[in-house]
Amino acid sequence: MNKTSNKFRHLVWPLVSLALLLLFNAIFTDNFFKIEIKKQDSAQAPSVPGNPPASGTSWITPESYENVSDPTEAAAKAAAEEVEAAKQTVKESAGQQAVPEKKDDKGVSIFGYYLYGTPIDILNQGSKVMVLAIGMTLVIATGGIDISVGAVMAIAGAIAALLISMLDAGTCIGAGMGPSVYWIIPVLAALVLATIAGFWNGMLVAGFGIQPMVATLVLMVAGRGVAQLITDGQIITFDNPGLVFLCNGHALFLPFSVWIVVAMYVIFGLLTRKTAFGLFIESVGNNERASRYAGIEARRIKWLTYVICGFCAGMAGLLAASNIKCADSNNAGLNLELDAILATVIGGTSMAGGRFFLSGSLVGAILIQTLTTTMYMKNVSPAIVAVPKAMVVIIVCLLQSPVFRAKVLSIFASKAAKGGVQ
Repeated sequence: MNKTSNKFRHLVWPLVSLALLLLFNAIFTDNFFKIEIKKQDSAQAPSVPGNPPASGTSWITPESYENVSDPTEAAAKAAAEEVEAAKQTVKESAGQQAVPEKKDDKGVSIFGYYLYGTPIDILNQGSKVMVLAIGMTLVIATGGIDISVGAVMAIAGAIAALLISMLDAGTCIGAGMGPSVYWIIPVLAALVLATIAGFWNGMLVAGFGIQPMVATLVLMVAGRGVAQLITDGQIITFDNPGLVFLCNGHALFLPFSVWIVVAMYVIFGLLTRKTAFGLFIESVGNNERASRYAGIEARRIKWLTYVICGFCAGMAGLLAASNIKCADSNNAGLNLELDAILATVIGGTSMAGGRFFLSGSLVGAILIQTLTTTMYMKNVSPAIVAVPKAMVVIIVCLLQSPVFRAKVLSIFASKAAKGGVQ
């Protein structure tokens, strides 16, 4: 029992902070936890890969962008609203009475056997940070860091959008397979290219011994330029059903992006906890020299963690592109590397390396996304959002610090002792 409690001790304060944020939302947001069961409407039912959206419907509705975090998503929201306004105009011109759509985008509701609402939106929008946090946790556990994951996301989204547009135009090998199948090609290409980017970072860090911050800074600076070269400086849009389904589709009541996070967590959780790979990572992070003397290929382990981190960044880039149905090389993944690092630290993994906690990193990512979503729901300016986010992060980190807690307790103990003496 004591062993179990120690195992999850690092999750106590992140979970407490997350619960307080959700309680704040529940108090100041109408129907935050409301659950409704509505009849399936075939005209508004979400499409699945291989089935194009029904006529007169679009993949992304204004409700999908309740919480936008970058200019690209804001532009997509505005475009979706214009489409809806155009539909109403067409109905009125055809002599039909335009029935205003009832919007209940607060709380959780089951609409056509799918979950929607603020908590679900937090999970969907936070899936990118959660995927990044998984790879970042392994890198930080070895004593390294990767600040290029945002740029790798832009590269992955750019190559996916370019290839899917070429396949739709029939100018790429594989177009004959049909749109219900050939979307797999850009997905695999994006993941491979992102993995190569992680291999490059690992080569600089583990192969040539360059400091991780400096080595990954190279790709952080050059990565968005590479993405711009891929897209020729343009924002490439797409509407392929399979690719859009990654972050806008639903499966088993939840957004499909959530299941992607679950699958990656299970895969890398089993890899690091049911094999020796996790012990090797912790050993290298604790003492690389001693690990080499013990016969562990320390450089190979570090190299592999950067490859995994690149793969995770590629998946996050696909989710980001799928979410807004376009590749925006300037804004895709912008500053998300900082959120991934913060999520890892909040989850209990030390920046010095050593023991790591994948589950804690996911909780940290949800905490950060909840805070971001809360700020946007309260109409806080994006320029100010970073301030309360930094305050919450430092408070959570201080609460997790045994030294800080010991000093606070010693202050109260000394005051109590003085009061007893008097």
